[in-house]
Amino acid sequence: MTIRVGSAPDSWGVWFPDDPRQTPWHRFLDEVAEAGYSWIELGPYGYLPTDPARLGDELARRELRVSAGTVFTALHRGPAVWDATWAQVADVAALTRAMGAGHLVVIPEFWRDPVSGEELEPGRLGPQQFANLVSGMERLGHRLREEFGLRMVVHPHADTHLHDEESVTRFLNATDGDIVSLCLDTGHYAYCGGDSVRLIETYGERIGYLHLKQVDPRILADVVAQRIPFGPAVRRGVMCEPPNGVPELPPVLDAARGLGVELFAIVEQDMYPCPPDQPLPIASRTRRFLASCGA
Repeated sequence: MTIRVGSAPDSWGVWFPDDPRQTPWHRFLDEVAEAGYSWIELGPYGYLPTDPARLGDELARRELRVSAGTVFTALHRGPAVWDATWAQVADVAALTRAMGAGHLVVIPEFWRDPVSGEELEPGRLGPQQFANLVSGMERLGHRLREEFGLRMVVHPHADTHLHDEESVTRFLNATDGDIVSLCLDTGHYAYCGGDSVRLIETYGERIGYLHLKQVDPRILADVVAQRIPFGPAVRRGVMCEPPNGVPELPPVLDAARGLGVELFAIVEQDMYPCPPDQPLPIASRTRRFLASCGA
């Protein structure tokens, strides 16, 4: 059983394809390799070069490989959004497959703006919207497997409709386990009150991918008390450098090893926006910490 550790543009303050406050893509690639990682995610589509030949060359020069692509979807809005959703997903999936990766991380769309925290729609799904989410994710998972050979892993995320223990377990119980797997993000799940070890022990057969992240419990307490949206919470430093937060990562890794399957465990520390010299030292220390945990 192998846990393959990597990192992602998110740990370099990257949330969008193009933003002058973000680390330039070539610096990210240089620094993620320097920090000791050999696996990366693609991040927002368009941040890294989208031409497969060019991107493949850039990765090979740095001895990097791709574990997954990432895409946001709003499938709870029903069949009317399917065509536009698939067009977007197909672009990401094609690049992901061309880079030799086997996973696509699918995140439900935010109900609050990820930067300003402005409410864009209600934070809870009605019965029909939940049914749309279930059927849409199953349809998407089928098509990604059939057309691209990719395993879809759905990512519960703060300020989306799939975030806490109640919504995650309801979603898992409603979906086909042969088609819909989970990307467990330890930081987001803790941010929303969930227990990652318990989720792995209870729904281990559904865990297809990990994001390793920690939350500063002191900042989180203020965030919860003041009902601060996720974007402003990130700017306060709610996502922190391991091993300074929760959940403790060694028990999570031990529980994951207990599944007896190969898993990617991709480090993500939300830091949008951040000073350009901040990510590399954190990434290097985090890689050394995870190595001390046997990962």
